[in-house]
Amino acid sequence: MKLDVLVFAAHPDDAELSCGGTILSLVASGKKVGIIDLTEGEMGTRGNVSLRYKEAVAAGRILGISIRENLAFADVFFQNDRGHQIKVMEAIRKYKPEIILCNAIKDRHPDHSKASQLVVQANFMAGLRKIETSIDKKPQEAWRADLVYHYIQTDWIQPDIVVDVSDFWTKKMEAVRAYKSQFFDPEGDESNTLISSPEFMDMLDARGIELGLSIRVKFGEGFTVDRNVGVSDLSSLL
Repeated sequence: MKLDVLVFAAHPDDAELSCGGTILSLVASGKKVGIIDLTEGEMGTRGNVSLRYKEAVAAGRILGISIRENLAFADVFFQNDRGHQIKVMEAIRKYKPEIILCNAIKDRHPDHSKASQLVVQANFMAGLRKIETSIDKKPQEAWRADLVYHYIQTDWIQPDIVVDVSDFWTKKMEAVRAYKSQFFDPEGDESNTLISSPEFMDMLDARGIELGLSIRVKFGEGFTVDRNVGVSDLSSLL
C-alpha cells in the first residue's frame, strides 16, 4: 500500500499528542496516512507493552489511519546505527510516502531527538539505489520522501509551520485519551508522572490555543522543517 503521509514516532502516543489533529485533517481530505511506532514504550513508568498495543490500536481507529506498525526497537536503548537505519528504510520503501512526520529535533525525552535523527538519515539513505533492502525476500525500489516535518512535543519550540486543526481538536484529544495507562485517569492507581497529571492535559489545550492564535484560528499544531517552505501562491497563506 502506498501512503501519502507516514508518521514515525519514538513511542506509542507521540503521534497523537503532537500531530493527531493534523493526521485527522489529512485523513478527512482523503489522504492515506500511516503511523510506525519505533518502540513499544516498555520503559515507561506506567502501563505495559500489551496494554499499550491495545491503546495504540484504539487510538489509530479514532484517527482513521490506514496502517499502524511497531518496529519494536529497544525503548531508551535504540541507536541511530546501520541496523536501525535499515529497518526504517524498509518501512519508507514499503509505503513510499510523499511526506514524513517525525519527532522533534530537540525535546525533553532523549529518544525523541534520536528518533528524529534516525528517520531523517534513513529517509535520505532510502533514496540511494545502491543500498539494498528487501521485504519478504523481494528487493525494494529506492524511495525518498520529498518532505520531512518535525512535530513539536513537550519542549516549547518556535514552529516554522502551524496547521489549523480547529475542527479536529476534540477528536485528537479523544485519541490521546485512548492511552488511559499514560495520561490522567481520575480512577487510576498507578504512579504519577509528568504526563499523567491533569495539568499536562491542560497544557495540551493551552498550547493548541496558543499556536492557533498565532495564525488566527482556534487550535493549531506546529512543525519545524530543515529547509525553506515554498508556496506557489501567496494567497494560500493564512
